[in-house]
Amino acid sequence: MTAITRRISRALPLTPALVLLLLFLAGPIVYCAYIAFTDLQLTGQAHASFVGFANFRRAFHDDAFLNAVWLTLVFTVLSSLLGQNTLGLALAALMRRASKPVRTLTGGIVITAWVLPEVVAGFLLYAFFRKEGTLNAILDFLHLPSQNWLFTLPILAVSFANVWRGTAFSMLVYSAALDEIPDEIEESAEVDGAGGWRRMWHITLPMIRRSIGTNLMLNTLQTLSVFGLIWVMTRGGPGDRSQTLPLFMYEQAFQNSMIGYGTAVALLLLLVGSLFSVVYMRLLRTEV
Repeated sequence: MTAITRRISRALPLTPALVLLLLFLAGPIVYCAYIAFTDLQLTGQAHASFVGFANFRRAFHDDAFLNAVWLTLVFTVLSSLLGQNTLGLALAALMRRASKPVRTLTGGIVITAWVLPEVVAGFLLYAFFRKEGTLNAILDFLHLPSQNWLFTLPILAVSFANVWRGTAFSMLVYSAALDEIPDEIEESAEVDGAGGWRRMWHITLPMIRRSIGTNLMLNTLQTLSVFGLIWVMTRGGPGDRSQTLPLFMYEQAFQNSMIGYGTAVALLLLLVGSLFSVVYMRLLRTEV
């Protein structure tokens, strides 16, 4: 058997999966890329025309688009990079030293929020943050000032909602990573007089560096695509103060009927996610 024949025989089992990927993943992406360069509309148009980069130029001169980019970055940094990542690591570290009943109870509560459908989680957090909601009832009971959180701080409210819903994934990733650290290493550092924070900074974090990079990449990509949670809670409002790129894309494509422009925004969102992925992949290549 020649080398070429061996390669073909090894590649044959992968052919069905490759065909499915090209058909259902690469195919729609290529078609969307084509639409982004046209003036295709949802209604009132017989034929679409090729307009080149006009949709992209329009986006970068559109104040609403630039506002959506800024809010998307704020939402991603607050709820993913700082919120889910940090809280997930903290919970994993604390649960590692907690008793079994505490671990079971805490893990059950956190994971329950994660497995809830996005729409259900959105309604729960809407009821929590609305003017007559649970949060203000607690503040009134404590004689603290209350406010309409979904009106005054909408982007912070939806960021908190995403943290509440998505922290379980980070907690599970970091729990698995921390279990791989040999106990002897931490015990030796403790004997040498290293405190908890020093052990965390100089031993734990460097040893789980690859898990941190993987978790950040997956969390960031998921957060960039969050739509249902924000739509249920604020619909991007009031005004456009919580309108991230997925909501802006939906508004342009399906409410304003500008499919071409909305698809161009979707490609730009895909580019943002790709840039984050490249940064994280470079971090993952670096050995500890």
